[in-house]
Amino acid sequence: MEKTKRYFTDDIEIEDNDSLSFIAELDGEQSDSTSLSDVTIEETLPILPLRNMVLFPNVFLPVAVGRPSSLQVVKELEKKNGLVAVHCQKEQDEDFPGFDDLYPIGTVGRIVKVFHIPEQAPTVIIQGLRRIELKEVIQEEPYLVGKVDSLLDRKPTIKEKQEFKAIIDSCRELTVKYIKLSQLPKEALFGLNNIDNPLHLISFISNNLPIKIDEKISLISKDSLFERAKYLLKILTAEVQLAEIKASVQLRAREDIDKQQREYFLQQQIKAIQSELGSGSQDEEIEEIRQKGKKMKWPKEVAQTFERELQKLERTHTQSPEYSTQLNYLQTMLSLPWGVYTKDNLDLTKAEQTLDKDHYGLEKVKERILEHLAVLKLKGDMKSPIICLYGPPGVGKTSLGKSIAKALNRKYIRMSLGGVHDEAEIRGHRRTYIGAMPGRIIKSLIRAKSSNPVFVLDEIDKINSDRQGDPSSALLEVLDPEQNTAFHDNYLDIDYDLSKVMFIATANNLNTIPAPLLDRMELIEVSGYITEEKVEIARRHLVPKELEANGMKKGDVRFYKPALEEIIESYTRESGVRELEKKINKVLRKIARQYATEGKISECIIRKNDLYDLLGAQEYTKEVYQGNHHAGVVTGLAWTAVGGEILFVETSLSRGKGGKLTLTGNLGDVMKESAMLAVE
Repeated sequence: MEKTKRYFTDDIEIEDNDSLSFIAELDGEQSDSTSLSDVTIEETLPILPLRNMVLFPNVFLPVAVGRPSSLQVVKELEKKNGLVAVHCQKEQDEDFPGFDDLYPIGTVGRIVKVFHIPEQAPTVIIQGLRRIELKEVIQEEPYLVGKVDSLLDRKPTIKEKQEFKAIIDSCRELTVKYIKLSQLPKEALFGLNNIDNPLHLISFISNNLPIKIDEKISLISKDSLFERAKYLLKILTAEVQLAEIKASVQLRAREDIDKQQREYFLQQQIKAIQSELGSGSQDEEIEEIRQKGKKMKWPKEVAQTFERELQKLERTHTQSPEYSTQLNYLQTMLSLPWGVYTKDNLDLTKAEQTLDKDHYGLEKVKERILEHLAVLKLKGDMKSPIICLYGPPGVGKTSLGKSIAKALNRKYIRMSLGGVHDEAEIRGHRRTYIGAMPGRIIKSLIRAKSSNPVFVLDEIDKINSDRQGDPSSALLEVLDPEQNTAFHDNYLDIDYDLSKVMFIATANNLNTIPAPLLDRMELIEVSGYITEEKVEIARRHLVPKELEANGMKKGDVRFYKPALEEIIESYTRESGVRELEKKINKVLRKIARQYATEGKISECIIRKNDLYDLLGAQEYTKEVYQGNHHAGVVTGLAWTAVGGEILFVETSLSRGKGGKLTLTGNLGDVMKESAMLAVE
């Protein structure tokens, strides 16, 4: 009884008791390949075209035969155990290949066995014998027949033997590694370890590994075994590297899945424990927060931060002190107006009317706001300007911001900076501190519920700095158009876009504002009012406002123009109209008392002569120019914050003492120097 042999391919296992020459026997003996290479090959052979398959010498290849011409070849050769020329076709979709459709280098094969499977194409086991080259096709019907030339394999030279042996060992090791990485059947390793013949090993690897067809054709086309082995080593190296990368990717993916499953399992355990502890309402609260977060129009990075912090909240017990801190942080994020903008009023005529209605004069400021609206109307989108209104108190700088917001149809925010000395007031506190909260910028935006309000920074020149930081330095980021697109609040710890906010700062004295901060703002001077302007402001705004404040109707009390001028000139001395408003309020209070005493009030007209009874004696007097006819008296002009005064400089002649000049009064250095020069 002859010994049983098993033959292994990449997808089929054949067990046969026939006496066959094969390269890998289970007993590990090296077979003699002489019987394969010394087979007599006729000059003309029938051709069996293959799709996407290359047969190598000394190996077995299972082929599913479906074409009628191929079936006829198999049928005839199965009976007489004849040889067939096996060639791979260039295009797999070609059903009737010719000479030009086949690769010229192929292999002579012998049909070993045919498996007839019901309702399926027969499977033929072909044993490769020797390489051949197809010269021409001499018959096409009923199947292809061609003339072939036998090709011999050139063995390595003496110089190449050592390197050839090293290459063969490397090919074996790389193939073993590839099989393990690719999780191929262990039978392939078994067959590989039982091959000692280098030629057989090269053919076995080339045939069974999933190498590209063009690479297999390049391998079988090489006559030199040394070159064929080198090329196979190059292919194996690339395939093993690719397999390692795939294995690494699959491992990472598997680890990620395992991690997600572990986290899910732990989350379920936490929920179960919390439910036992009576914290079931936490799930509803967290789910409500999550649904609100899905509706927000925030950037991708903010959404990722929100989800990460929400997961942290889920892992925190409700009785923990960190729970309320984490919950407040998430609620702050949800309260911010992410992507919420009010629509600007681009009607320039209406905006101008609104500004004129609320404020008299201030032409420079109104002109700048209308210019911004005009550019916004043309461009469609732009960064808001950062304006600083500076001037004496009481000229309407703060109230002008509210009027601008009304004209633009934007929300209005006012933040007083007077006395602020802590940087955290602007940037907020870090969450590591107890009682941490966002800065006043972020809190004001939450109140406004809009990301493009008119933001008035009142009294920016009154900011102080101490050991807790310099708030003016924190404002550098807020008021810089190049930086405030990503304003970083310490509490939020994420960037917020302030570029659409129109910042309007107000100041009385520019000298106390740091130069870098001053450089970032567009300065517009709001100077004091002259008497005529104050009269119009009082008639249009102050008198109606104070009438309403004192419970009177329009028309109950009327002020004649001379009376208003007298109040301005003799009872107030200011650049603005704040003191004037107080005097008008005082007059109306006197009349309100009369109404409360007598129970009625008749139409009242305030004349100039009535002011003494209502306001008392004049509080301020002005020097009157009386000519310049007296010797030793010179008339001069002096600048003051309230408009200026006339100065009378008087001199007297006395006997001098050696040319000495005596100066009295509170004179400045410039006037002292001028006097000394005059004497000389």
